This record gives sequence, structure tokens and C-alpha cells, in this order.
Amino acid sequence: MNPQLERMQALCQQLNLLHLPGQLAHLGQLAASRELGYLDFLEHALRGEAMARTERHRLMLTRLAGFPAIKTLDDFDFEFASGVPKPLVQELGSLAFVERAENVVLLGASGVGKTHLAIALGCRATQAGIRTRFMTAADLLMTLITAMRRNQLEETLKRIVKPCRLLIIDEMGYLPMDREQANLLFQVVAKRYEMGSLILTSNLPFGQWDQTFANDATLTAALLDRLLHHAHVIPILGDSYRLKEKRQAGVMDRASVSPQEMQRKPSLRHKEGVITR
Repeated sequence: MNPQLERMQALCQQLNLLHLPGQLAHLGQLAASRELGYLDFLEHALRGEAMARTERHRLMLTRLAGFPAIKTLDDFDFEFASGVPKPLVQELGSLAFVERAENVVLLGASGVGKTHLAIALGCRATQAGIRTRFMTAADLLMTLITAMRRNQLEETLKRIVKPCRLLIIDEMGYLPMDREQANLLFQVVAKRYEMGSLILTSNLPFGQWDQTFANDATLTAALLDRLLHHAHVIPILGDSYRLKEKRQAGVMDRASVSPQEMQRKPSLRHKEGVITR
């Protein structure tokens, strides 16, 4: 190897320039072939390092966010998920709601695409350099309960609530909470109020949330007041994506209809051998 290249690579390592060392030979050839001046060569080198550093940062944010999978808004089937306002979702994709510390609440039955939208917005946020955290409500509560029992609740709340500009809480309402758990979740929402954005998904309409929050109507009202003050609420109707995929794969026949279909079409209860209770 050229001794000069060796010295330059050593300097790059000393300056923590991770991308540039592997590009020096190529950049030298490029400069010679295009007859680039010193400043032009330096600009090419620094731009490449900056782009590589940005990409590493994006990958790190995506990994630290804890997404169960990678989803995009382009992959979301707006025709299948009825009632989803595509212009609003696209506007949310601009991430202006994060800049304004607003919330997004996605409501609908299991499998209609709530988590997909939540993850897609979260992934877009990490690509924009926004620190994001994804947690199910059950995992969040388990973490907080454990921290409280170890007298580490304040430290854990600071670690979960404050560092990320976007916190995603998935599957709210699937499991009932006792009063202690409900109070902990209220603390999370209250501490983020007008300070950072929340994306929350739930299978329950707001009128049934008190059933989840230990039947405490006062606490539920206080939580909803903070959550919905600056919020975009998106109700999603329709069948489950997972059932749709099974039907397309031939795993389920058309006689296996969703509860939503049963409600919309009562006559189906007496057709094709479908039995309901």
C-alpha cells in the first residue's frame, strides 16, 4: 500500500472517520481522472463521510427503536382498511406532528392495520433522525412494575419517556389493568403531555377505556384529556389482514367470516353453515 494512503487512513481512524479510509484510493483516482482541485477533492471526501455517518445513525435509531418488523406507508393497503383517511396518514408521514408534540391514536379491531401504521410512522421517524421507541402496552407495564418494585421507577420513566421524541405504545386495551398499572400508564402519558409525541393503538373505543383502566372513570378521563388534547384519531374498520392472507392461501374458506362481517351482515349467520352463539 502507498505509504501516504497508510498515513491518511491512520489519520482518519484518529479522527473517527469510519467511511473515508476505504474510499481514499477511489477518491484519489476520481480526482486524477476529473482533474479535481484540492478543495473539490476534500468536498467529495467529506460529503461521502457525512452521508455514511447519517446512514449509520439511521440504522442505529431503527435498531434501538425495537420494532417487531419493518413496515412502510407504501405497503399499507388503504383500499382494504376502510375508513382510513389517506390524506391524513400521508400528512402524518411528513412527521410535522412530531415537531408539534402531537399524538396519534389508531382505533380498530385486531388485524386491521393499526400496528402496521404505527410502525410505518415510527420507521419514517427514525429515517428522519428522530429517536423513537416501540413497546407493547404489556411490555411497558411490566417494565414499569419491575422498576417500581426495585425503587427505580423515576429512573426508568426518564429512560423510557424523556429520551425519545416519539413513543409508540401498541395494543392498549387488550389486557385489563389493575389500579397500580393504570396509574403507571397515566404517568407516562402525563409526562409526555406537550413534551413529546405518542402513537397509541387500541382495539377499544374511548367509551370502553375505563374498563381497561381498573374501572376508574376519573383516571380514564384525566388520561384521555391529556392524550386527546393535541391528537389525530384514526378509526379503522374492516376485516383482519391476517384472515385475508389465510383465505388467499386457502387456509380458511369464505364461510369463516370476521365478527365485523357478522355484525354488518346478519344474514350470514344462517348461511354456509356458519354457527354463532
